[in-house]
Amino acid sequence: MAHTHAPRLPHHPQRAARGPARPGRMARLDEHLPVDHRLSSVYRVGAGLMGLVLLAFGILGLIDKIGFFDTGGATVAGLNTNGALSVLSICVGLLLFTGMVIGGNFASTLNMVLGIAFVLSGFINLALLDTDYNFLAFHLQNVLFSFVVGLMLMMFGMYGRVSGGLPHDNPYWQARHPEQAAQELRRRRRQSMPIARS
Repeated sequence: MAHTHAPRLPHHPQRAARGPARPGRMARLDEHLPVDHRLSSVYRVGAGLMGLVLLAFGILGLIDKIGFFDTGGATVAGLNTNGALSVLSICVGLLLFTGMVIGGNFASTLNMVLGIAFVLSGFINLALLDTDYNFLAFHLQNVLFSFVVGLMLMMFGMYGRVSGGLPHDNPYWQARHPEQAAQELRRRRRQSMPIARS
């Protein structure tokens, strides 16, 4: 009498070790974006461009040998400045260049954080314009410049990451909707499989 053997299912020790997937698990930020994703280029360009502007502004201010806390009205490219503001601009510019080199989520987060800091700086220095505490020699054009740089950095940092209408191939959307992303991946795989002909 012939014995029939039930087919054995393939064993995947790595899957078993990890345990069942938990759909509700929130992915960490560093899992949201592959390092080679095209969004990383946007974050790098934003950080590099704004860093170049600030670095040039700071270097030109130091070349003019303006006093560190001078409020005498020295200008660079139409903006008031002094030694303290020039050094601060160079430091922030170098930090943005670091973000450009690293890229990925680091550049995105750095752009957003510094963007918020520039906007807050604009409001704070607006309140200090005509006081003895205006150590950075801000004038109204500096306040407007701070707002513009802050909004630009926030735009570059949030691009493709903070939005209500992200495309479904966006890695941030996939991390926030793991079940739907897995279903769409399985559907695409089935559609790409060749149809067997009898």
